[in-house]
Amino acid sequence: MRNRRTGKIDRGEWTREPKARFVLFCEGSNTEPAYFSAIRKLWTGTLIEIETRRGVGVPITIAERAIEFEKQVRSRRMHQENSFEENDKVWAVFDRDEHDRHDEAVDLCEQNGIGVARSNPCFEVWLILHDKDYDRPDGRHEVQRELAKLRPEFDRKGRKIPNCEDLATRLLEAEARSKKQLRRRIDENAPFGPPSTTVGDLTREIRAADERARRKR
Repeated sequence: MRNRRTGKIDRGEWTREPKARFVLFCEGSNTEPAYFSAIRKLWTGTLIEIETRRGVGVPITIAERAIEFEKQVRSRRMHQENSFEENDKVWAVFDRDEHDRHDEAVDLCEQNGIGVARSNPCFEVWLILHDKDYDRPDGRHEVQRELAKLRPEFDRKGRKIPNCEDLATRLLEAEARSKKQLRRRIDENAPFGPPSTTVGDLTREIRAADERARRKR
């Protein structure tokens, strides 16, 4: 619209909403990135991005890398007005397995505002919950064998991954099962005990961001 006083065209203010970006620091380099890529395709709010940093390392290394990234983002926010990073969500995605300093990594993340999607003993516990309840305190190899029974395309040695796009369609069931599973561990006074996973906390945040984006269209 042309301003009557100046004769110049008034472009108006730039009101585009910054994207809600989820930056995930993952222990695994195959299954986790493939799974979250499938989630990104299913929850298609136009203001959602999911970026995975693959194979970052053991939990404490993942925590440190995620915290370093968050501090860099925070510094840029302070020096840039209307930063498009203001809605960034940083998460650490790792397994309990037999890693040292796992609990320390969880504490570090929580103290620094990093989301934690941790699984005990491994990420495959979360994938199993898309198909069935699972409450056996098995080790990593047993959990992976159980997933292979449900998903024959899965290769626990890492050469093949399960059909993540199909799994993603059962996301709500997985969230409900994981919530009950976590409640049982808390009742046992072993909140980090096997089997357990907090990946559902992350997927609920992604879905909530997607819903907010849809309402703003």
